[in-house]
Amino acid sequence: MSTPDDSAYAVTAEELRQIIERYEQLEGEKKAIAEQMKEVMAEAKGRGYDTRVLRKVIALRRRKPDEIAEEEAVLEVYKQALGMG
Repeated sequence: MSTPDDSAYAVTAEELRQIIERYEQLEGEKKAIAEQMKEVMAEAKGRGYDTRVLRKVIALRRRKPDEIAEEEAVLEVYKQALGMG
């Protein structure tokens, strides 16, 4: 005869299995997407684009314009202080 704790454990175990399997599936999708991203950069490189600069542009597009402007202003100050600008 099962106790209420046994059925709660069975439900929890099933839920846990589902969570783990869903996470594993997402890991697989993430790996596939990462491979596709790598292929896009390889294609860009093959067409003569500087992939390092492309990655910087992509990172900049994620940020707010005022954050970028502030960072560029500080960078300019630092460069001038070092006689680079």
